[in-house]
Amino acid sequence: MKAYIFPGQGAQFTGMGLDLYEKHPEAQELFERANKILDFSITDVMFQGSAEDLKQTKVTQPAIFLHSVIMSKMMGESFKPDMVAGHSLGEISALVANKTLELEAALKLVYKRALAMQEACELEPSTMAAVLGMEDELVEAICAEVEGTVVAANYNCPGQLVISGDLVAVEKACEVLKERGAKRALMLPVGGAFHSPLMEPARKQLAEAIEATTFNTPICPIYQNVSTFAVTDPEEIKKNLVFQLTAPVKWTHSVKNMIADGATEFIEVGPGKVLQGLVKKNR
Repeated sequence: MKAYIFPGQGAQFTGMGLDLYEKHPEAQELFERANKILDFSITDVMFQGSAEDLKQTKVTQPAIFLHSVIMSKMMGESFKPDMVAGHSLGEISALVANKTLELEAALKLVYKRALAMQEACELEPSTMAAVLGMEDELVEAICAEVEGTVVAANYNCPGQLVISGDLVAVEKACEVLKERGAKRALMLPVGGAFHSPLMEPARKQLAEAIEATTFNTPICPIYQNVSTFAVTDPEEIKKNLVFQLTAPVKWTHSVKNMIADGATEFIEVGPGKVLQGLVKKNR
C-alpha cells in the first residue's frame, strides 16, 4: 500500500517549484491562480527570494503547501494514495491529496493559519530546539522541571525530539538536557514556539477559519499529528487540525501506525527529503 507524506515548515529552499512552473502549463496556471488568491506574488519569493525571505512564516507555509500540492497534481494518474499524512503544515497538503479539501479553500486556510501563527509568535519571544540522543520520557520530565513554558513539540523519530516554548525556558531546558546526557540540544532558527501552549491565540483564529471551510469525505484515510490513527470522518479531521497548533506532532506514532495498517511504500511529495529520512529511522 502506498502512503503519501507531505513536509512542513523548514523544507523550503530558494527556487522551489520553478521546475514545475517551467515544465507544466497546468502547474503555471495553478501558481498564477495562487498569486491572485494571496494577493501577492508568492512565485517571486519562491523562485528568487533569499533564504531569509522564505523563512517568514506567512511566506513559508503557503510556499511549501503550493509546492507539495502542485507536485502531487503533476503526478497525474500515478498519484493513487491508499493513505496520507503530513508533518504539521503538511497535514493540509495531505487533506488536498485525499480530496478532503479543494486546493483554493486549502490555500486560503494555510494563509490564515500562517498569519495567525506569525501574530502569535510576535506576542512573546519564543523558539524551538532539537534534542538528540535522549529518551522521549526523560526529555519530557526535564521540560516539566524548567520554569516557564517549554514542552515536547515534535516526536520525529526515536532519539530525535523537538521542544518548544518561551525563549528563556527553551534555553534553560537545553542547558539541563546537555548536563543530563543529551547528545545535542540545538536551538532552531525559527521565530516562534509552534505546537506549544503559546500558539493558543492562533488556534482560536484557525478554529474559526476551519469552521467556515467545507471539508469533504476523503478518498482515503489521513493519519493526523494529534490522533496518529487513520481518520476519515470530516468532523474529526477538523477537530484534530485545530488542536494540532497547540499539541505535539506525533510523527513517530503516525508512521508506525501506517506501517501496522499495511503501508509498504512511503512517497514524500514536496520540497526536500526530510520525512523520508524520518520514516527510515522509524521502521
